[in-house]
Amino acid sequence: MKKTWLKKYAEAIVKVGANVQRGQDVIIDVATDQAEFATIVADYAYKAGARYVRINFSYEPFSILRINKECIDSLSELKPFDKSMFEYMVERLPVRIFLISENPDGAKNLNHAKSAQVAQRRFPLIKSYREALENKYQWTIAGIPSKEWAKKVFPNLSSHQAQEKLFEAILKVARIDDNPIETWRIHNKNLKAHMDYLNSLKLDYLHYRSSNGTDFKVWLNENVIWLAGGEKTSGSDIFYNPNMPTEEVFTSPIAGKAEGIVHASKPLSYNGQLIEDFYFVFKEGKVVEAHAAKNEPLLKQMISMDKGASMLGEVALVPFESPVNQSGILFYNTLYDENAACHLALGIGFTNLYKDYEKYSKEELTKLGINDSMIHVDFMIGTADLLIEGHTKDGQIIPIFKNGTWAN
Repeated sequence: MKKTWLKKYAEAIVKVGANVQRGQDVIIDVATDQAEFATIVADYAYKAGARYVRINFSYEPFSILRINKECIDSLSELKPFDKSMFEYMVERLPVRIFLISENPDGAKNLNHAKSAQVAQRRFPLIKSYREALENKYQWTIAGIPSKEWAKKVFPNLSSHQAQEKLFEAILKVARIDDNPIETWRIHNKNLKAHMDYLNSLKLDYLHYRSSNGTDFKVWLNENVIWLAGGEKTSGSDIFYNPNMPTEEVFTSPIAGKAEGIVHASKPLSYNGQLIEDFYFVFKEGKVVEAHAAKNEPLLKQMISMDKGASMLGEVALVPFESPVNQSGILFYNTLYDENAACHLALGIGFTNLYKDYEKYSKEELTKLGINDSMIHVDFMIGTADLLIEGHTKDGQIIPIFKNGTWAN
């Protein structure tokens, strides 16, 4: 991968994605095999004025070994250094940069049942920290291809060729060109136009239909806005882009108010395994049936993680002609594949979309209809013939999507 483009990408991650400001702390999470790129990102963070930069390295084989071999009590507890790190983050609100490069098949030997137990036991211990951090810090996620990931996407190429090809695709869909900062400014402006239009409609519910069998209604909260692309932290004017790439205009629906059947249009990579050809049946807002041609037990485990895991936390609209979909590539990674087409997410919703959310506690926002859960899992439902109609409380029917893209 050419150093010139690595630097251009790293600069965009720091300035466009995370938008690091002078005096801020920065934490970069990355796999050990991407140390060189993480260091380039760190350099740009310092150039942006970062006070302190920390790189947290991970090694997936060890993470899997630890879960498989260590006892549940030890895995679940918060060690003193874990508590210190959470306390530091709550105090300093460091910018988080997540550089993802996971092997889509990397966790095939993971004890998934045990991993789920650990997550369920650990969540109550970290919940207060998560809530203290929510909406208060900048963060961004960007991909950098590992050999294993690249070979999964391009199995017929050599490891080197596959990495080069995947990196080229990542740069293209993340809009990294000769002037990515200006390109992203225009892109965010276009996304905002769709966002403003949806917010002006004051919709009651959306009705999805497509030839694959999807026939689904989801109700919206009149006090919850649509958002697109970038956002701002609570009480600041720092605009950042959490996802690179991003093509979505999204909102959080009313928890517990959805009906019908939804068929996934792409495989879901969850806990290192692919769930394929799956669908959900919703009744009174909850998944009452979950079926998959491959890894159905894992799908059912996912929706049983806690009370909110079987309800929706996000509705996202993405045109079928998005750059990710135009690439013709299945990335086997949710960051990319969710930006190929419309998607939904099971689990926690976005509290910052509720109007004047700063005035409410987390518990109050949950009671006001924002779903709460330990998970947030996106799955793709967009197709070339997807029809989405918006219904207002006074009986108007407004076309939102037609033939998989914006109707207006």
